Amino acid sequence: MNVWNRDFTTAETAHAQQKVVVFPTEAEAITFADATRQNYADCANDPQEPGVTATAYDHGVVDVEEGATLQGMHTFNANAHERPDFNYLWGVGRDGDTVTLVLWSSYWGEPPVAAWKNTLRTAVNKLY
Repeated sequence: MNVWNRDFTTAETAHAQQKVVVFPTEAEAITFADATRQNYADCANDPQEPGVTATAYDHGVVDVEEGATLQGMHTFNANAHERPDFNYLWGVGRDGDTVTLVLWSSYWGEPPVAAWKNTLRTAVNKLY
């Protein structure tokens, strides 16, 4: 199995990451992508620190190669004096035996859902 990782950050508090995993078989890639999607969907149901509430969002399917999905989560920390809101976007896409994950997080404003769907589409299209 081959794994690649790239990190991106901005001075405006946003963080993005891309991971690419090449599996020995397409079946393994399908299993991994499905499990990863489910893990992201379950994040908001995981136990949170006291005062933290989490809300999950399903931002839908991105029509590209063997498919991609975008999920998100917003957390609010009632105990935080500064920046109580935090947003996450998690994209999972697959092309054959290769899976890419594109992740975004920030405490600044609304998540860029439309732009991140385009980023996910581009990432999956560039796998092969």
